[in-house]
Amino acid sequence: MSGDSLRIGFIPLADAAALIIAADKGFAAKAGLSLDLVREVSWSNVRDKLNIGLFDAAHLLAPVAIASSLGIGHLKMPLLVPFVLGANGNAITVSPALHSALILAADGGDVSDPKISARALARVVGERRRRGADPLTFGMTFPFSCHNYLLRFWMAAGGVDPDEDIRLVVLPPPYMVDSLSSRQVDGFCVGAPWNSVAVDLGIGQVLHFGTDIFAKAPEKVLAVRAAWSANRDDVVRRLVGALHNAADFINDPDNLDEVVALLAAPQRIGVAPEIIARTFEGRLRVAPGNSFRSDPDYILIGRKGAARPELADAAWLYAQMVRWDQAPLSAELLAAAKACFRPDLYDLALGSAAKSSAVPANDIGAFTGPRFDGDDVAGYLAALKMPVKNQ
Repeated sequence: MSGDSLRIGFIPLADAAALIIAADKGFAAKAGLSLDLVREVSWSNVRDKLNIGLFDAAHLLAPVAIASSLGIGHLKMPLLVPFVLGANGNAITVSPALHSALILAADGGDVSDPKISARALARVVGERRRRGADPLTFGMTFPFSCHNYLLRFWMAAGGVDPDEDIRLVVLPPPYMVDSLSSRQVDGFCVGAPWNSVAVDLGIGQVLHFGTDIFAKAPEKVLAVRAAWSANRDDVVRRLVGALHNAADFINDPDNLDEVVALLAAPQRIGVAPEIIARTFEGRLRVAPGNSFRSDPDYILIGRKGAARPELADAAWLYAQMVRWDQAPLSAELLAAAKACFRPDLYDLALGSAAKSSAVPANDIGAFTGPRFDGDDVAGYLAALKMPVKNQ
């Protein structure tokens, strides 16, 4: 599809909000754009339809944009990221049985501390191995995803090898809850609102917010094909501007009810409005009943500079691919990963607004381990204690 009408794929998640609000509240129309948003079930569908040109742009996992550009795990298709649709927003949810086992294994420690819960997980894994039980199974949304890296980082911090000690399976976000309910998985890492749905149904407990593991992780991005965008600078600029205005609208507390109503529509996210409202308030029910937890940074849609694609974030995502044996370590691939994220396009689209919202690029804010330096990926990987697969 060409011209000013854009077909864009998305997954029903809270961090698709800027796209949905831009389309349904008229910010795209004001920018001279018509957005046809297509709801998809799986990230592979979104990636493949973007790569072959059925979509002009997509709500996409940040690591998928890099992997596609590097030709890792699938066909090579250079993609560009001019806007980050959402940072954070994930959580690790486990079955009540596993939650109880972790508390017991923590021996009085507070499992809300990821260092303690990771060590408790290692004890549970060891105990299951001794009695010949099947490995624990955790769901994540895609091999190239912050969900995968978040789970792995947390597990490895406790001495658990996620490739040897745990079974990790790929599940589309809307299927996570049913898989936990049917006991096909013991836990999962997924974006909002599906953790809350599991808790409200009484089948899961939130063990950790994603922010417990990484303070500010790039989660979903607006991705476009590099070849498609080459002669559409003005279209990309106007689309970024519309998304920026939509994010501002979302972040105004006076608009929460209207935002929630638009997102809750069946053709958009399609879950109860109160669950979406709690997501944006950063206030989640973490266990059945009245057990709530709040974190203002639980999900960031444009706030705190989260919408600007940062080269350091692209380097960090590439480092995770190397750590978990998805990619070799090379200066060329690191440069190509950084080239996927385009802060220059973001800044060009927003002008002075980009400068006013910018924050210094910094470390991802992991709860443990060495500080990340995007210019020294090899040094970062060497400093990790366990495990680095591809070294």
